Amino acid sequence: MTKDLTTGEPSKMLFEFSIPMLFSVMFQQLYNIADSVIAGKYAGVDALAAVGASYPVTMIFIAVATGSNIGCSVLISQLFGAKDYTRMKTAIFTAIRIIVLLSVLLTLIGIFLCGPMIRALDTPENIFNDATIYLAIYIWGLIFLFLYNICNGVFTALGDSKTPLLFLIVSSVGNVILDYIFVAIFHKGVSGVAWATFICQGIAATVSFITLLKRISRIKTAEKPAYFSWDIFIKISKIAVPSILQQSFVSIGNLFIQRLVNGYGSTVIAAYSASIKLNTFAIVSFGTIGNAVSTFTAQNLGAGKKERVRSGWRAGFSIAVMIALPVIVLFFGFGKNMIGIFLEKGASAEPVLKEGVRFLRIVSPFYLVVLLKLVSDGVLRGAGAMKAFMVSTFSDLVLRVGLSYLFAKGLHLGTTGIWMSWPVGWLAGTVLSLYYYKRGSWNQKSTDNNHF
Repeated sequence: MTKDLTTGEPSKMLFEFSIPMLFSVMFQQLYNIADSVIAGKYAGVDALAAVGASYPVTMIFIAVATGSNIGCSVLISQLFGAKDYTRMKTAIFTAIRIIVLLSVLLTLIGIFLCGPMIRALDTPENIFNDATIYLAIYIWGLIFLFLYNICNGVFTALGDSKTPLLFLIVSSVGNVILDYIFVAIFHKGVSGVAWATFICQGIAATVSFITLLKRISRIKTAEKPAYFSWDIFIKISKIAVPSILQQSFVSIGNLFIQRLVNGYGSTVIAAYSASIKLNTFAIVSFGTIGNAVSTFTAQNLGAGKKERVRSGWRAGFSIAVMIALPVIVLFFGFGKNMIGIFLEKGASAEPVLKEGVRFLRIVSPFYLVVLLKLVSDGVLRGAGAMKAFMVSTFSDLVLRVGLSYLFAKGLHLGTTGIWMSWPVGWLAGTVLSLYYYKRGSWNQKSTDNNHF
């Protein structure tokens, strides 16, 4: 089922469209959270640390998949809004071919560099082997990760946020069940966690792909669409490449932070693993509202209805605040309970709990700030104003990485200094993103770029 976001009251349309997307991302994040929870509960603190140590590397691959998804979905949204269904189908077929080729290439590279990447992070020896095993299995499943992301992006571009939700509910529940069976019953440890993710991602990707092909076959076109177009490939690349770079540089920045965290030992690594999973769950959930605003912006600009974009920004921010407030209360007031989900009770859990709670209490109050950035980024991205989008994001990244080392080592604040770098980076990125949105240059940018 597709949804035309160019008509109707913006706040109502955006709410109905974004809520299924929000639940989709929440269930998707259960993959990562379930891995860490079950590893920590049934395989111990070192297993939790091993999964956490490989997490920043897996985020690089996720970043490339997400960036590709963004580039493809923006153009598809614009063509859908313009009712140019023939070229829209060509864009979908072109995107799928690009994504499959890219995933195969990254799989080959990843397999050869798996061990060296974990070693380069100064991963402690007591968790090195498990971290490498987890990452290797994860890399073999990259084609499923990429294929699912592009299918999800196409569904969203066509205004359908419910179909991906259904797939993710089934896949996420299956992942939790398999995690428990492999780790708690068969005692496969970290490798069991990785294989559970591999299997469930594979099923989700296959079913999504088949459903997508059936869905687009029902859309009637005046002429037969091409299965690949260099012109559309270039148009996709103009948005996808900056998005991939942005997402990848953020993940590479997280590698530097992970390396800094690894220097404080497996207890701090375990605390960071738990707290960063919760933080990522929150930020990615908020980010779905920005993605919804991006689709809303792209469709309306494609239809020549620029006046609706600012209404979409206001509606998106209001929805994001409604979601963020209970999360802030939960993380700040009940941080110990949240971190405790990942750990078996005992003396070894106490220092992990203490460090994880410190992270959540420093970072979570600033979620209201980052919401402004995410929603403004949605407009910039949907309009194709990628330079402004990248400048605001890189400013956040550079400050966060640089200040984490300055605060931790230069000012001798230790791990507290690392956690403090998040709010400072967010503040800088938000100021820039909001400035570019308010200035309105994206409006002219969309006029220049969107000649299909």
